[in-house]
Amino acid sequence: MRFSDLEGASVGVWGAGREISSFAGQLRKRLPRARIQAIAFDAPPESSPAEQLGFPDARVVLATQALDALAGCDVVVRSPGVSIHKAEMSALRERGVPVTTATSLWLSERKGRGVVGVTGTKGKSTTAALLHRLALAAGTDAVLAGNIGSPALDLLDGDSSALAVVELSSYQVADLACGPEVAVFTNLYREHLDWHGSEQAYRAEKLRILSLPEVRVAVLPARQPELASQPTAAQRVLFGTPEGWDVTGEGVRREGRLVLATSELPLPGEHNALNLCAALTALEAAGIEPPVDLAQALRAFRPLAHRLETVLERDGIRWVDDSISTTPESTIAAIASFPERSLVVLGGGQDRGQDYGDLGRELALAGATVIGLPSTGERLLEAARAAGVPAGQALLAGDLAEAVSLARDRAGRGAVVLLSPAAPSYDHYRNFEERGERFRALLEAG
Repeated sequence: MRFSDLEGASVGVWGAGREISSFAGQLRKRLPRARIQAIAFDAPPESSPAEQLGFPDARVVLATQALDALAGCDVVVRSPGVSIHKAEMSALRERGVPVTTATSLWLSERKGRGVVGVTGTKGKSTTAALLHRLALAAGTDAVLAGNIGSPALDLLDGDSSALAVVELSSYQVADLACGPEVAVFTNLYREHLDWHGSEQAYRAEKLRILSLPEVRVAVLPARQPELASQPTAAQRVLFGTPEGWDVTGEGVRREGRLVLATSELPLPGEHNALNLCAALTALEAAGIEPPVDLAQALRAFRPLAHRLETVLERDGIRWVDDSISTTPESTIAAIASFPERSLVVLGGGQDRGQDYGDLGRELALAGATVIGLPSTGERLLEAARAAGVPAGQALLAGDLAEAVSLARDRAGRGAVVLLSPAAPSYDHYRNFEERGERFRALLEAG
């Protein structure tokens, strides 16, 4: 189903946020005979969503009434945060009501042409931002959309010939009808089990992107062989391999030739260098030659907020916000980004059944001091102690403010204090951004 197919349709939406607001705005502007008839929410909205979306006559209902309200619609457009596994969503599909997203409608409208879609458990925002920067530096018109940049449907207002770099979460890939021309997969780890229902479902729904119509090239990580060998009808191109764009101790190489020295990399850590390799590989897959002077093209690039972002350097101590790290694997990568620095790591958050065994071993190998945060902080500390972190270097804090205070007491000159929680934030914060902003506020206040 394409966006233009909705002309004259009775539409229901579930949820709010940027993507639904964009959808409603484009519906009013481009399809005057289409109407949003019902708006469903899991919890009572703080203000009038019908007025905000520009359809004041729409019926606003809660989840308990959603099935009856939405079943009479021709199509239901869900916010990405609304799981396709909700009982009401399943019931709608059983009744023959199509369920889609604004991103899926846009991709189908464009038939994936000129679109590079970036997905993966971690690194997709950074990879998409790097790819966008490189495309512009190469002299190509390019736009950034999806979870980072503009909502995809807003691109209807721009130049359709521009390269569209779109970050795609698992929430969006789960029911996409059409794929991007170039699909980039950064990595795949255990994540988002509450939305998908199980690790098996998460993996399967994430991997759907490789089998979607219109995907011409699949850019995959050679260092995850299971992912790199996934079935796909698309042309398979690997990064992180000596035959292509790769990372060694000296820097980024292309077919064995050093192209960018480690000292010239715009972001710390091998994982970020691999994100750059993914972006460069995708750029070539889209038919664009990378800039000749990569160092110059990337010189002004800065870490995205809450992704190994240096918040403060004071008294010889560097305070780094990596609140985006919601899995043990991403925190392991963050630790590896500071191989020659003394580390104080703040970790812990919402319990999603994380296995902290490998992370505990990496913390011990790094000689790190570990400060545990609710709710998984105690489990993280147990794993760290079991791996050899001394009891005096494994401390439990009641909240982030106490953790920052403990870190100040224990971080010596030259140390890095790293907020890299290895867990989501929803037990205490709205999202990882709010957690990172709280970290910044505590530092600025101190």
